[in-house]
Amino acid sequence: HIINIIDTPGHVDFTIEVERCLRVLDGVVAVFCAVGGVEPQSETVWRQANRYRIPRLAFVNKMDRIGASFQRCLDQIESRLGALPVAITLPVGSEDKFAGVIDLIEQELLTFDDGSKGQEVRRSAIPASLQEESSAARMALIEKLADFDESVMEKFLNDQEITPGEIKSALRKATLDLNLVPVLCGSAFKNKGVQPLLDAIAWYLP
Repeated sequence: HIINIIDTPGHVDFTIEVERCLRVLDGVVAVFCAVGGVEPQSETVWRQANRYRIPRLAFVNKMDRIGASFQRCLDQIESRLGALPVAITLPVGSEDKFAGVIDLIEQELLTFDDGSKGQEVRRSAIPASLQEESSAARMALIEKLADFDESVMEKFLNDQEITPGEIKSALRKATLDLNLVPVLCGSAFKNKGVQPLLDAIAWYLP
């Protein structure tokens, strides 16, 4: 996949430039600070994206910073932006204990090699201590998808296994229809969690 990135300044002085860019974009990655959450200018840009009906993903960055909270960002995306966010990765730890992310769709733990500056991604089983939290988050993802996809709803109601492929397909449609916003997390500075974001751009945006 070739991904062309148009990066616009977040400052209010550049509102017109953002407006121009939004007219030609296929999709948006909205980046939020895990400490600051949804800031006023983020709300302005989000409303602009609503006007042009652009599908979007959200990335909660700076999970390694003091005061980082993934859940608070999710709550603010819902309450302040009026969106329906759905986590597709979960942080493992936060602040100086941020160690990686859990891929809720594939049900794997992703860690990022410091020696290669995150280039090497290691996939492993989710530790027992995180199983309960990740299972609950995956169930919340499937429940939200069921509202917009009949086949997922049917399998969910009949307690049938829903494959990662089925989840991705349903999530792509819900994202393109502007029903859901997939949310990922990480630390761009340390190149942790960025790789799943790039995959998500290829999977869920036009």
